[in-house]
Amino acid sequence: MDFQAFFDQYGALLAMGTWETIVMSVVSTLGAYVLGIPLGVALVLTNPDGLKPHRVLNTVLGWIVNMGRSIPFIILLVVLIPVTRLVMGTSLGVPGAVFPLIVAAAPFVARMVEQSIAEVDAGLIEAAQSFGASTWQIVCKVFLTESLPSLIRGFAITFITLFGYTAMAGVVGAGGLGDIAIRYGYQRYQDDVMVATLIITVILVQAVQSSCNFAVRKIDKRK
Repeated sequence: MDFQAFFDQYGALLAMGTWETIVMSVVSTLGAYVLGIPLGVALVLTNPDGLKPHRVLNTVLGWIVNMGRSIPFIILLVVLIPVTRLVMGTSLGVPGAVFPLIVAAAPFVARMVEQSIAEVDAGLIEAAQSFGASTWQIVCKVFLTESLPSLIRGFAITFITLFGYTAMAGVVGAGGLGDIAIRYGYQRYQDDVMVATLIITVILVQAVQSSCNFAVRKIDKRK
């Protein structure tokens, strides 16, 4: 295989696909956390054993989260096309993929946030309450601060999951590495392009996971 000829022919295409995939994954992961963290915190607070117990609200939020997690992404992607057009102005390309990716990931993030906060030592919460800390202070300085290592691990899981979802988004014209793999590797039987997309994907996933693991080791006070 002539690597120079391959790079000259497909280098720019793969670079653009890689950039589109990174943008979709990063933006949608951040968007999912913007929605998922408040939702996860609300689930913890309104739990019967929480700081602000509210059975009805907790049940409603739980149902919303569970329904969001139960819909396969490819179905959600198609169902949300009219809403995506309304919100983003288009259902194609990177903008058209980001909105359904956020909607798909936010319930998943909410459950991970809920589980991360559940791991926080109850003694720390009781100590904060004994010093007169408000609910908001407990959320910010105890819940989120103490669960930060777990939240970062969840960030890596979410990013990598959405990274895979972008390939499905490529089926409906979102672009990215998934679109390239389908159009060139599958439809045109160009195995070299397929292998190149796989190599890039593995490298990116390993880089994200390693970076998050490094961050966790640096901030985890329990180690």
